[in-house]
Amino acid sequence: MSPRSPVGSLGSRRRPSKGDLTSQAILDTAERLLQTRSLDDIAVDELAAGAGISRSTFYFHFSSREAVLHALSARVLDALYESASSWLRRGSEPPEAAIRRALGATLAVWRAHGPVLRAAVRARDTDPLMRDFWTGVARRFVDATAEQITWERDAGVAVDGPDARSLAAVLVSMNEQAFLGRSVARRSAKKDRELVDALTFVWLRSVYGDSS
Repeated sequence: MSPRSPVGSLGSRRRPSKGDLTSQAILDTAERLLQTRSLDDIAVDELAAGAGISRSTFYFHFSSREAVLHALSARVLDALYESASSWLRRGSEPPEAAIRRALGATLAVWRAHGPVLRAAVRARDTDPLMRDFWTGVARRFVDATAEQITWERDAGVAVDGPDARSLAAVLVSMNEQAFLGRSVARRSAKKDRELVDALTFVWLRSVYGDSS
């Protein structure tokens, strides 16, 4: 699942600078191109042209295509954290409802940003920067999930079982593989519901000892 996000003061929002808008244009171009091609097949000149800038301006904002993917991944993973927060902030909401809602929202993010997430997963096998990034992401997800499992156990809601962190690692890995596979499959609301149903069942059995 995802970690708790601290809630701070909203304060006043500054208007995006020209540099912010340029970086955003580069990221948007990269995400669009990744829908049909791999990162290796996308040239820096294409990213620059899509953003309406020169090649030198591109390098002012990003050191490489891989750096663009890293920034894109961070942006999408923020959405994943938010979508998966339902369970960690469930309050009085029944576990099944919170888990199902979190899983459904997470699948929606994979559906919307699948090309970016798949490119990031592939890159972690060859790119040390992306490997370190994903290691940190996995640790954040697993730590937060383990913390919630421990909290649920201490509250007498969840059942005792395997070490909380070991269980969390298995569940988080299961989610990633399931959503990765589903993100490349033909869109089907029925199949998406079936996947969420199956994952919800496993989470409930593993953490709470039942599926109700």
